[in-house]
Amino acid sequence: MNTETTTDEYMLLFRGPHWDRGLSTDELQQAMTKVMAWFEGLNERGKIKAAQPLGGQGRVISGTDGRFVVDGPFTETKEAVGGYLVLQADSLNEAVEIAQSMPTLRYGISVEVRPILAECPIFQRHPELVRRATDRASEQLWIAAAA
Repeated sequence: MNTETTTDEYMLLFRGPHWDRGLSTDELQQAMTKVMAWFEGLNERGKIKAAQPLGGQGRVISGTDGRFVVDGPFTETKEAVGGYLVLQADSLNEAVEIAQSMPTLRYGISVEVRPILAECPIFQRHPELVRRATDRASEQLWIAAAA
């Protein structure tokens, strides 16, 4: 697997939002202290660009023209994304090492690490089509503004 990338931003997706279930109050307090220290340490090192928890309710849009809108996402609870962190790292390996140090891994969560790309790969494969589409979109906006 090629792990090289030209980005310095990575998204960590935290799965398993109910990791606290079954912990005693003391265990939860200890875990939360470790989690907060982990986040504070990353923040002090300038590694965190953004981070937020995600709600469990949402909508999934699909179909031609987005005509299908259903409650979702439909995933097993252990696979539900409970939050994200945009991380500044020198490499995918560094981002993985940081993710491996997340204290809640011991309670059953998983962390997916993905590079944040500067441009859509489809756009990179078809630059001439992107240029033409951009020109046409700009022209349509100009015509609409003039009307």
